[in-house]
Amino acid sequence: MTETRRDARMAREGTGMAEPLLSIRDLKVSFGTGKKAREVLHGVDLDVYPGETVAIVGESGSGKSTTAAAVIDLLPGTGKVTAGSIRLDGVELTTASRREMESLRGRDIGYVPQDPMSNLNPVWSIGFQVKEAVRANGLATGRKEVEARAIEVLKQAGLADAERRLHQFPHQFSGGMRQRALIGIGLAADPKLLIADEPTSALDVTVQRVILDHLASLTREKGTSVLFITHDLGLAADRADRIVVMSRGEVVEAGPSRDILEDPRHPYTQRLVAAAPSLASQRIQASVESRGVEHAEEVLEAHPPVVEVRDLVKDYRIRRGGFRSEPFRAVDNVSFAIPRGKTLALVGESGSGKSTVAKMVLQLETVTSGQILFDGRDTTTMSRKDVFALRRRMQPVFQDPYGSLDPLRSIGNLVAEPLNVHGVGDGDSRRERVFELLEQVSLPRELAWRYPNELSGGQRQRVAIARALALKPSIVVLDEAVSALDVLVQDQILKLLAELQAELGLTYLFITHDLAVVRVAADMVCVMERGRVVEQGTVDEIFASPREAYTQRLLDAIPGASVQLGGR
Repeated sequence: MTETRRDARMAREGTGMAEPLLSIRDLKVSFGTGKKAREVLHGVDLDVYPGETVAIVGESGSGKSTTAAAVIDLLPGTGKVTAGSIRLDGVELTTASRREMESLRGRDIGYVPQDPMSNLNPVWSIGFQVKEAVRANGLATGRKEVEARAIEVLKQAGLADAERRLHQFPHQFSGGMRQRALIGIGLAADPKLLIADEPTSALDVTVQRVILDHLASLTREKGTSVLFITHDLGLAADRADRIVVMSRGEVVEAGPSRDILEDPRHPYTQRLVAAAPSLASQRIQASVESRGVEHAEEVLEAHPPVVEVRDLVKDYRIRRGGFRSEPFRAVDNVSFAIPRGKTLALVGESGSGKSTVAKMVLQLETVTSGQILFDGRDTTTMSRKDVFALRRRMQPVFQDPYGSLDPLRSIGNLVAEPLNVHGVGDGDSRRERVFELLEQVSLPRELAWRYPNELSGGQRQRVAIARALALKPSIVVLDEAVSALDVLVQDQILKLLAELQAELGLTYLFITHDLAVVRVAADMVCVMERGRVVEQGTVDEIFASPREAYTQRLLDAIPGASVQLGGR
């Protein structure tokens, strides 16, 4: 928190004269109708003052996103406010008409949703969708003026090559780039209040800093208030004036961010803080065999590689508008090896080529040149039949759970799908395996009959992990597998992955932008920048003495350094 913001908060609290921009009192929300109605918010109280950033933290299902959705009257399905008051700048929102709410959205209340892929239209270019927001908010009228403003919006959100990216479609963006486009749209009209629901969960730490610095400048210069919904306690510590902790639809603790995180009073808050990873954390010790090895060469000597990537190259053609295109090298001469039973973390900024490498390892993208060896066999020359057999031993967990789960199929059917495809077991054994997997990822078996749209983002990610474990693979490729999870569930999943690795000898390729998670989850690190590997070694080597300035920037940008988090 800056000195200016701290002084402003102290002055406000000392005089008691300022009125909150957003005031929520005794808010209750229910889903369903009649006797089937179920209350999910039980009397929430919350204030956000002008120029203030308030972070709501809590595990998935605690009511964070529901509170935000109630403010902008976008509760899903049968959700409705049943009691309480929501006032924005003195205007009561719970009784506002549909037209009044539509006029408030965008101009007075900006919104950045959690899941970029389900909030961007896949058949429209990014530029078209940003221009649509610019026009809807009356920010520009003429064609050239609208396009110029759209480019400015994307640049403010951290896309330096906005002019070139304007004609691309959501599927051509990385997860972080899609999130940045949404952030740009949310900030386009300079609203009084910005509701940011996990706005940086898909972003690498350096871009996260750019985006959040921009939010801070809005708060400081224009008096914009920010209601931040996040599971990242380090982020809350760095960026919020106050923190509101929610559990099971209720506020259990609230106060200045440093006080909450350094001296939590409520047992639930204490559990959250203890579970949060940080640079001070240690590797999860499910099995400590050879954990004391210091150098990458010794790790590979003690544990022969199960996966080797040699001189990997991937080229694309990027559209420039019309029929024009230009070559783009996404992966440039990448080489690394993953020791059997170990975890290699592939880290770097969005667009560095991490996910593209993962897709090539999984045979979901063709290789331009280079080799991918699995137990000494080159997978790039395998037949379709051999690739199908390989996929039973190598399973993915993708970054975007909503995009990888069929919305028309129940959770039980989705988890059982790999078993059905590979003909494993009969109906009864598959059903029992589904229940076992749901329990492993801390989900109740009742969820087997529900659908992806009925689950929170963190719950959907857990379903994706359960499905990847269904066939008991020897290699799991995890592409930002815990980025959407709150700290308690993230801690459970990381421990689960470590236990499975120790028990079954699993090998993990862990793609992530969260270096604090790398500290507790990985044995080795491979740092990528603009498609190339710039540094690799053991976690201790890279974190203790990074050789490259780029790696040091990644480490410096990790949030929460000023507050001691984590119980490991």
